[in-house]
Amino acid sequence: MRKIILAILGVLLIAGAIFLGKYFTDKNQKPRPKFKKSVKTVFVNRVENKEIPVIIYANGNLSAKNKIEIFSEVQGVLNTANKAFKPGTNYTKGQVLLNINSDEFYASLQSQKSNLYNLITAVLPDLRLDFPSEFKTWETYLENFDMDKSVPELPEFSTNKEKYFISGRGILTAYYNVKNLEVRLSKHQIRAPFTGVLTEALVTNGSLVRVGQKLGEFIDTSIYEMEVSINAEFADLLKVGKSVTLTNSNKSEVYAGTVVRVNGRIDQVTQTINAYIDLKHPDLKEGMFLEANLKAKTIANALEIPRKLLVDNEAVYTVKKDSILTKTKVNPVYFSAETVIIQGLNNGEKVLSQTLAGAFDGMIVKINSKK
Repeated sequence: MRKIILAILGVLLIAGAIFLGKYFTDKNQKPRPKFKKSVKTVFVNRVENKEIPVIIYANGNLSAKNKIEIFSEVQGVLNTANKAFKPGTNYTKGQVLLNINSDEFYASLQSQKSNLYNLITAVLPDLRLDFPSEFKTWETYLENFDMDKSVPELPEFSTNKEKYFISGRGILTAYYNVKNLEVRLSKHQIRAPFTGVLTEALVTNGSLVRVGQKLGEFIDTSIYEMEVSINAEFADLLKVGKSVTLTNSNKSEVYAGTVVRVNGRIDQVTQTINAYIDLKHPDLKEGMFLEANLKAKTIANALEIPRKLLVDNEAVYTVKKDSILTKTKVNPVYFSAETVIIQGLNNGEKVLSQTLAGAFDGMIVKINSKK
C-alpha cells in the first residue's frame, strides 16, 4: 500500500513539474510581430509625345563687333580737345578724339604750297606764248588758289606736249609733295570712325606722342559679338541666320541674338566648332558673360524627362494597370546637362515624374492622385 501511495505521489510531482515548466515557458514567450504590408506612393505624368527642339547650351564673353585700337602716325604734343580723353567718354561719329599739335608741320605745308604757287606763276608767261589755248585755264587755277584751303586738283592736260612742259618745270612734283603733306597734316587730328565709347586711354593732355605709339581703344556700343564653341556633331545643323536666346549669369535678363558666322574648321583637340552670334541691347557691355541657347534641330514623336529618371541609360519606370511598376525600354536620342530626350513610349502611358528609392520591375505601387 505504501508503495502504491509513493508511486502516485511521484507521478503527481512529475506532472506538476511538467505543467509548471510549460506555464513559465508560455509566460516568457513573446508573441510574433505582425507586419503590415506597405505600398509606396508614386508620382506620374501621362506621356504626350511631340516635336522637341534640341537646344545646344554654350557660353562666352561679349566683344564689341566694331573695335579699334588708336595709334599715332605722327609725332607731337597732345593738345586739349573738346572732351577729356579718358575711359568712359562717349563720342559721336566724326567727333575729334585726339588733337596732336601740328604748328610746325602746318608751317612746312604752307611753305610747300607757296613753292607750288610760285612755280605755276613762273610758267604763265611761257604758257601764254606756247599754249595760248590753255593759258586761261592755268590763270584761273591760280586765281582760285587759297593758301588756307586744300590745294585744288591740277587742270587736266589737253596734250602730251603740255603735260611734258608742266612736268619739266617741277610742278607735278611740287603738287604731289603738297598733297602728301596735307594727308600727313590730317593725321594730327584723330576723329571717331563711329559713335561709341572710349574704353582705354594711355595718354593725357600734354603728353609727347610718338609715331606708332598706342593711344587707346575705342568701341562701338550699338552691336556686340560673342564667340561660342559647339560640339562638332552639330556643325551641319548650325546655319547663319538662326535665332539664339541668351541669358546673363544669374538668369535675370534675356537677350536675342543671331548666328552670323560659323567657322569652317573644327578644332582637332576639342572637336568643337566656333559659331559667332550678333546681339544688340542697351544694357550689354564689353566682356559681359552670357549663356547661349542654340536651337540645332527638332526631334519628332519624343518626350523630354530629367536625366535622373533614366535607368541604366536605356529604360524608364512606367506604371501598368495603375499599380504595377514596370521597367520599360526607351531610345535616348539626346542628352543635355539636366534632361534627356527619349523615344519609344506611347501616348497616355504613365511614367514616373520623380525617382523612387528601391524601385524594381513588378513592384506594387499606388499613384498619387493629388495634383
